[in-house]
Amino acid sequence: MMAKRSTRPSLSLTVYLLLGILLAVAPVVCLFSLIDYVGVRQELDTNAEEFQDQTESGIILSMNLVDTGLKLFDNTLNHDMREGFGLFIAEYERAGRDPAEMDLHGVKQQLGGEMDLYIINESGVIEYTTCPSDLGLDFREIPYFYDRITEIRLNGAFSADRVVPEITTGDLRKYAYLPSPDRRYLFELGLAESEFQQHRTALKYHDMARELVDKNPDVREIRVFDCLGTRITGEAHPADGRRLSLVRQAYQERTCLEVENAAAGELTRCLFINLTDSDYASDMSMVVELTYDTKAAEAKLAGMHDWHVSALLVAIFCISCLSALAAYSLTRPIRTLVEDVDTVARGDQDHPIRVSGGEEFVHLGESVSAMVASLKETLRKLQESEEEIIRHSHILEEEVRERTAELEESNRMATLYLDIMSHDINNANNVANLYSDLLLADLEGAPEAELLRKAKMGLTKSIEIVRNVSTIQHLQGGVPSPGVVDLDRVIRGEIEHSLDSRITYTGTTVPVLADDLLSEVFANLIGNAKKFGGPDVDIAVRVEERGEEVVVSVEDDGPGIPDALKPWLFDRLVRGTHRTAGTGFGLHICRMLVERYGGRIWADERVPGEPECGVAIRFTLRKAGGGGGP
Repeated sequence: MMAKRSTRPSLSLTVYLLLGILLAVAPVVCLFSLIDYVGVRQELDTNAEEFQDQTESGIILSMNLVDTGLKLFDNTLNHDMREGFGLFIAEYERAGRDPAEMDLHGVKQQLGGEMDLYIINESGVIEYTTCPSDLGLDFREIPYFYDRITEIRLNGAFSADRVVPEITTGDLRKYAYLPSPDRRYLFELGLAESEFQQHRTALKYHDMARELVDKNPDVREIRVFDCLGTRITGEAHPADGRRLSLVRQAYQERTCLEVENAAAGELTRCLFINLTDSDYASDMSMVVELTYDTKAAEAKLAGMHDWHVSALLVAIFCISCLSALAAYSLTRPIRTLVEDVDTVARGDQDHPIRVSGGEEFVHLGESVSAMVASLKETLRKLQESEEEIIRHSHILEEEVRERTAELEESNRMATLYLDIMSHDINNANNVANLYSDLLLADLEGAPEAELLRKAKMGLTKSIEIVRNVSTIQHLQGGVPSPGVVDLDRVIRGEIEHSLDSRITYTGTTVPVLADDLLSEVFANLIGNAKKFGGPDVDIAVRVEERGEEVVVSVEDDGPGIPDALKPWLFDRLVRGTHRTAGTGFGLHICRMLVERYGGRIWADERVPGEPECGVAIRFTLRKAGGGGGP
């Protein structure tokens, strides 16, 4: 029998069909809505840009018209100022062309007292004047103006200027210039504002611009600045420091600049209006600062967005309702077929497959019946295969257990043979070493003593090899947890085994986490120090506590270790370059043991910066009873 189905799909075919229709239609509706939204938004942006361009073009045109009218008025004052230079020149000649001897205040009175006199030297500095606030004013700080007045002084004649703000006080004045007869100075007359104020106030930049700006509801503020960055019209602003830098930049680059403050909902544009006229020394160009309110446009876009979203949701709801009705009608034959299949799956093999619909559903019913029969045969074959696999698995497990037992027995025998061999070799080596010592004492001074001493060195190396092999055997035999070890007892025990060496050690009371093989670390390190340092080497063992660990150093004053060898010193079978170099196992075993205890080991200089003054092998151990162990 076919296994009973225990799970069902999370969603019915009707739902899937409904989702399919929605996934096919909804993106199209969303796309059309998005296209309409983008089109309306672009239209709003285009209209806003055109409105802004019209406002700014009107401002530029009005500024030019006002400037033209003011220029015509300013020129009506040229005749009186030209006549005033006659008295100026006469006084210069009377003083022997020495400005210091001129009575400038007397000339001012003769001119009616409304014109101030200025004498500008070759350096562009006002050297003499009847206006004390302008004395010493240096026009070189205004390069374009300095170049213009220098040209008038050297090559020009009478030149009338525009009515411009005075640099020091900001009061309006009408200026005119005439070079001295000897071209050493430039004479300047400045007509006070009181002489023309009531006639000139009829034309104002701000009034013309305000009329155009009032027609654009998006403009929040307008301000006008002259070429020096002085505000002509408009209110002061808390962020004038930052805004003035933008105004000056727009003037220097002679272009239009803008900066947007999204948080405040405003856009600031600085329009450069070119009013330069080669007939006048002063540059009447200005920068108009317009502050646009962007919140209204954003609110309009937000409202349009909300409307499109609402319309889209309504459209999707209507499409969902129609899609649900269509999906229910289309899936009715499939639901009937599913019910019949479930009945067959529960064991009623004779239950007929009802078909309502087209020819495709008839073929589907026949296919389902054939599939049920095929599945029954397949399950029978699978059950037979599973039983065969289980039988083979039991046989394989038994063979693995037998082979494992054989390997473990072989390993025990190999370990036993290795222990017996190490024991016998050690006994033989010790006996040979003892007789070597006796012979060496008898042959002291004889030529054969040197040969015997070399044989003893080889015997010592053999003893070291056997000890190292035994240590490695213990290391590979398992990794038990380190226990509490008396570090001081281990160090003193190894020092007692080296009574023929000069070893300095002050003692310690700190217990560490290690095992019985810790003594092998000190045996190898002290043995290396004696071997490479020679019979006269001084050895020092130091223990320093650092938090939850201790740093142990074994130092000697021997020839040291080359820097190139230090990174590889503790690798397996790496040997030194000294003639007495060992097998290369000793320091490797030290590293294996120290890392087994959770520490690290490295080679250092005994005296920092002087590698030839000896070597210091340092390693760390965890303290017992602290954060590093039990």
